[in-house]
Amino acid sequence: MTKNVLVTGGSGKAGRAAIRELLAHGYRVLNADAQAPTEQLCHFMRADLTDFGQALECAQRMAGTLDRRRDPLGKPFAVIHLAGIPAPGLAPDAVTFQNNLISTYNVFSAATLAGCTRVVWASSETTYGLPLTRNPPQFAPVTEDHPLVPESGYALAKSLSEEMAREMHRWNPDTRFVALRISNILEQPDYAQIPDWQLDETLRRWNLWSWVDARDVGQACRLSLEADVPGCDAFTIAAADTVMLKPSRELMAAHFPNVPIKGQLAEHGTLLSIERAQAVLGYKPAHSWR
Repeated sequence: MTKNVLVTGGSGKAGRAAIRELLAHGYRVLNADAQAPTEQLCHFMRADLTDFGQALECAQRMAGTLDRRRDPLGKPFAVIHLAGIPAPGLAPDAVTFQNNLISTYNVFSAATLAGCTRVVWASSETTYGLPLTRNPPQFAPVTEDHPLVPESGYALAKSLSEEMAREMHRWNPDTRFVALRISNILEQPDYAQIPDWQLDETLRRWNLWSWVDARDVGQACRLSLEADVPGCDAFTIAAADTVMLKPSRELMAAHFPNVPIKGQLAEHGTLLSIERAQAVLGYKPAHSWR
């Protein structure tokens, strides 16, 4: 297992948490992002990852193939790809789709060309059909076996990137790919919004009242580097609970009465199942707003 990691999008919410987690566990990290970080946690390299040449140089720098005197990290290395427009609705749909799909292609391709051993990357809960206005979930809690039914350019880019990962692993079996279908990320200051959400259950109906603390996303990223995973796989990453005080079964009965509940469900248990991430990655969300 390599201790050298290129984090793309390391200046963002998930990226900052991932870098802190990696540094705390002895990793050497390079942050490649179009935006400079507000806090200098590790070496920063400004890069537009929609440009293949820039993505390739970032990967080659981690591999130590540009100039070993200037690039002491050397190979092997891993990539945590978190760069991109982070949610639907922040830019026109076509812009989001183009940016996220081409940057992911560039990072995946550059990583394999430079000899990367593992790519961990941010897929999304939206691939399950969020915001659930056209199609309700087929069952709950939603597992990784649920069909992918993207409803936006953002979600479509994530779904296509999962197929891209499968094909790139087929071309390059030495590089493993781990997709994290990450729920809505909150940092501690964001917890202040949660009491207001209790006043209107429909405000968070769009993702089955799911969420995840940024620090647990960082944990999931690190574990995905360390776990013995098959060549290409996907895991849902969410908190263990919902953002609501009302029990999960009551929420489903009120808003999705025809959706069957399968398996065990704790009183306030997440409706985006994390059982597979717990079993395979060893993921244990450590943070709750409660």
